[in-house]
Amino acid sequence: MNRIFKKITYLLLVSFLILSCGNKEKEIKELSPSELLISRVLPNYSENFEVEIDSLLENDWFEIVSKGDKILLRGNNGVSIASALYYYLKEYAHCQITWNGTNLNLPENLPKVPTLIHKKTPYEYRYYLNYCTFNYTMSWWDWERWEKEIDWMALHGINMPLAITGEESIWDEVYKSYGFTDEDLSGFYSGPAYFSWLWMGNLDGWGGPLTQHWKDSHRELQKKILQRERELGMKTVLPAFTGHVPASFKKFFPDAKLKRTNWGNDFEDTYILDANDPLFAEIGKKFLETQERIYGTDHLYSADTFNENTPPSDDPTYLSNLSSKVYEGMKSADAEAVWVMQGWLFYSHREFWKAPQIKGLLAPVPDDKMIILDLASEIEPIWKRTEAFYGKQWIWNMLHSFGGNISMFGRIETVADEPAKALKDPNSGKLKGIGLTMESIEQNPVLYELMTDNTWRDTPIDLKDWLEQYTTNRYGKENKQLIKAWDVLVQTAYNGETIRDGAESIIVARPTFEGYRRWARTKLNYAPADLLPAWDLFVSAIPNHQHSDGFEYDLVDVTRQVLANYALPLQQQITVAYQENNKEAFDKYSTEFITLIEDMDKLLATRKDFLLGPWIADARAWGETESEKALYEQNARDLITLWGGADNRLHEYSNRQWSGLFNDFYKPRWEQFFAAVKQDWKHFDQEAFDEEIKQWEWNWVTSRKDFPIEATGSASEIVQELHTKYRDLIIPVTEKMSPIDYNY
Repeated sequence: MNRIFKKITYLLLVSFLILSCGNKEKEIKELSPSELLISRVLPNYSENFEVEIDSLLENDWFEIVSKGDKILLRGNNGVSIASALYYYLKEYAHCQITWNGTNLNLPENLPKVPTLIHKKTPYEYRYYLNYCTFNYTMSWWDWERWEKEIDWMALHGINMPLAITGEESIWDEVYKSYGFTDEDLSGFYSGPAYFSWLWMGNLDGWGGPLTQHWKDSHRELQKKILQRERELGMKTVLPAFTGHVPASFKKFFPDAKLKRTNWGNDFEDTYILDANDPLFAEIGKKFLETQERIYGTDHLYSADTFNENTPPSDDPTYLSNLSSKVYEGMKSADAEAVWVMQGWLFYSHREFWKAPQIKGLLAPVPDDKMIILDLASEIEPIWKRTEAFYGKQWIWNMLHSFGGNISMFGRIETVADEPAKALKDPNSGKLKGIGLTMESIEQNPVLYELMTDNTWRDTPIDLKDWLEQYTTNRYGKENKQLIKAWDVLVQTAYNGETIRDGAESIIVARPTFEGYRRWARTKLNYAPADLLPAWDLFVSAIPNHQHSDGFEYDLVDVTRQVLANYALPLQQQITVAYQENNKEAFDKYSTEFITLIEDMDKLLATRKDFLLGPWIADARAWGETESEKALYEQNARDLITLWGGADNRLHEYSNRQWSGLFNDFYKPRWEQFFAAVKQDWKHFDQEAFDEEIKQWEWNWVTSRKDFPIEATGSASEIVQELHTKYRDLIIPVTEKMSPIDYNY
């Protein structure tokens, strides 16, 4: 009897536990997307927040107020709630969340909000991403990394992200419906590091072939991305058809009207289907219908007809006919379609795109069915020379970053002032939003915090006050020395004068006696010595900020920038020594140059942000077979060095100042240069060296090696060592440098 009783008791206990677990699971599942975001961002504090969503008002807004022992977050959707959370974290808890340093050091009892905070945004759209971002930064992202980014987007008010992951799967289905085989398409799909330029019609096949595993896995990844973005209230921008077709298209449609185009002679020709060919509308419709069936739609479609390619005719009628066909193709598949166009062509090929041509391209599309992204408004606001895009809706964007380079740079005062000024300008037409259209992320976090802070205001940002709060939030406490350091940074690295994008170090250039190479542009927008006071101030602040993630990143970054700048005057002394036939000085300065590279590698190894290893490891992780892993590693190595083949003109365009690249790529390249110069002293042939080093570079691109994926060493200790070693060397060597004719 006792045994039966125990058995009954046991069964009842098990049943209770199962029901309890089931109820807990039910509770978790019933959390709203906003509540789940809070639990991801603040897992130990999620119970301290209460969420209320009221979607009756169309314009985005949020409110914050204390309610008993909780913080109440109200808003009209998930993005508004997340923005309310981040506003609270910044303004009341003095926290910060960036790609490069996070401070979530919250007190046990959260600060109260005694008076209701109400914010609304004057911008209907807050756009995010550039085609290039998907490769210069996101090539190897998995769902875990995407989940963090989508949370970051919501916290920073983004509600209109570009979403082009997994497009190869859609095109596979479309073309195979016409009878194309894998073999027919093998020369069309690029490798994963080059999708941006495949979808923009610049190249076919480079870095491929693409495996079915990649197509299938990224189809599922895209579904997760879109589901999360939409459940938070974002309107996603999906691609549309612009005419780019595989070279094998003629095999199936011999009468099709195709035009050859070439993106700078570094890649094979691509083929564009003429908009007047009936197949254009048919394929465009089928693509959107297939895409909607698999990925859904928010009726926003990205299409760029001539990205860095000159149209075959400047006749406005021809251009009008083309854009009319593109839009009609969208509309035939989706009556609510809105065309989202990157305005980069009006900047990059301004000699072609005069007023008649721009008007011709834009005119056929109804004003409320097109949104123009003024892609680099902080560099050159195209809206000012096009009467605000002749009546079309448009978005003011900060481009800022080119190629994935990490130099400290930005037009910080422009970003603080100009969005609100444009908003209030009577000539700004149908300005509907602001956005971030950088070619890469995970660098210069100050620019992105500043730009997104425009979202919930309609007046210019007081930069001095803003930076004081930014530094407090970032470093965990106020420090007047670091505020002074940022005053220096505003006047130097972030002044935005003279140059278009951040200067690079001569270290990353293919070795030369010259002071620059085409894509390793070394012209600074300030005197190198003017940055030194900021370095001094950061070094002096080390004892007070030992445990601050954001401070450590900035400490390493400022040090990296100072040493990257120093490389040029050092390299120029090598040049002078060669010109003056001074072998002793040549040996001295070339040895110091190699030591500088080694020291920078050691410095950058202290932060995961500056490691080559994760880029390579993440690429290989997507492969199922050894050959697939090897292909992805080659893609990863190629993009950040040669970009394409050994003779590609874009070499160094996507250079990275990363630990691993310094010692394994830049250092041996310069060592070979110095050895070749000494061997052929006074008869050194630069062109012959370039031809020889290209093969070594390509061998590096196609080689196999693992690099550290975790940081090593103490950042503060190594920075102090380097400050002691280099601080007094920099000015004397810099003062010796003659002015350089940069010729760009």
